[in-house]
Amino acid sequence: MRTDDACIPAQSLWSEIRGDAACTLHAATVEIRGWMIPLEPTAGAATYFLLTEDEPCCGGCVPRDPLRSIEVTSCDPLVPESGPVRLRGRLMRLVDDPAGWRYRLESAERVPESSAMSRRAFLASSAAFGLAACAPGRFAGYTDAHDDTRPGDSEPARWQASAGALTIDMHTHTGHITVSRDPKIGANRPLTPVSASMRAGGMNVICLAIVTDTVVTRVSADRKRFEAWRTPQPGELYRLGQAEFVRATELIGREQLEVVTGAATLAATDTSKPRVIISAEGADFLEGRLDRVDEAYSQHRLRHLQLVHYRVNELGDIQTEAPVHGGLTDFGADVVRRCNALGMVVDVAHGTYDLVKRAASVTTKPLVLSHTALAGHPGARSRLISADHARVIADTGGVIGVWPSSGTFHDLDGMAHGFRRMADVVGVEHVGLGTDMLGFISPPVFRSYEQLPSLGAALLSAGFSQQETELLLGGNYRRVFEASMA
Repeated sequence: MRTDDACIPAQSLWSEIRGDAACTLHAATVEIRGWMIPLEPTAGAATYFLLTEDEPCCGGCVPRDPLRSIEVTSCDPLVPESGPVRLRGRLMRLVDDPAGWRYRLESAERVPESSAMSRRAFLASSAAFGLAACAPGRFAGYTDAHDDTRPGDSEPARWQASAGALTIDMHTHTGHITVSRDPKIGANRPLTPVSASMRAGGMNVICLAIVTDTVVTRVSADRKRFEAWRTPQPGELYRLGQAEFVRATELIGREQLEVVTGAATLAATDTSKPRVIISAEGADFLEGRLDRVDEAYSQHRLRHLQLVHYRVNELGDIQTEAPVHGGLTDFGADVVRRCNALGMVVDVAHGTYDLVKRAASVTTKPLVLSHTALAGHPGARSRLISADHARVIADTGGVIGVWPSSGTFHDLDGMAHGFRRMADVVGVEHVGLGTDMLGFISPPVFRSYEQLPSLGAALLSAGFSQQETELLLGGNYRRVFEASMA
């Protein structure tokens, strides 16, 4: 690890970043030359933007490869140039960026240099950033659609749901409503577009999740998982939850999304208007108070509550840490009962097998485990689940969401076979889609809702019928949601 203040020149830095060899320069002062891509394309000067190695074709295009772009924060606002810029700052190796970016240049300042303008450079300039040819945003390379075919490949098959069928993502962070773990960004992280990709891919409803432990969790030393690193202050996680509910409301208004609060709004026939179910990943914001379930239900329209996340909280134990409570606590059981009474989906993702078994014994409604995958023998701290674990959910009438983790599946075809294996264990009627979009340390195999037709086609290729794919991609969760509201 380099921490010296001698400036590392720019000549070979991109090649070191591409090979991830620049990790040895963590916290070193470096110079780097590249193309600025502001997060708000219609804005002028910015203190937070992307720098990319290759000249973009237009203002919103960001390379798919996270090793060809870096995040930049500057002390003073920098005006986008028509050509490449040279910056000096402190290079940080990232380990917890939800979109998979690997490096950030902090306290950046411009190093003057002359540059010529080309036609493509002009298209990347601030004068062209208002163009709608490419969707703008910090994570365009992650969340925007891309052609995944290689030269010589045939055009992938297209899939779409039948009239009247709903597609539903059981778990997503798209839009960036969560407060960043980086204290320099925090709640100032820009919200990003949601509705355009939903319409383009045919995704009707998403369970939009706030996360209420981000300020006290971080990536583990082995970079394989998140972990709690400090004890929250009294009221801290409640305040975090309130801030993220506000961000969710702001995103909903900006994107003109419809909020689903019951079976009637879920059954709305106008599928052209994207809809959201307000969700929470981890009930940490309750801080042991049952009345806050009612508050979130009435004031913030929460309809999907995941009990635990990446810290052992008042409700129970988690898969990625040693057990403390022996499963679900008595308070956790009370929360399950209250959710049942109010009409709220109970999500046991991240919970231990013992937690899930007790939740199943308490609930009067189907359970959801929104995002995971099946493993023959999950490790001691794995987020994957065993067949027995899955069967406990199915026995309540519930649904297990298959996720697109690149650590689990290599591509969409592999993910489709993950659906197949889960369905072979619990039955097609108990499997769903949980993308956990923008929740991974490394970019997943499903990065945008524009990939939904490709995933549907992969499911057909894996042996599912059209009707079964519609159950997997929304119908099963719809049944559980409606049962939970009853």
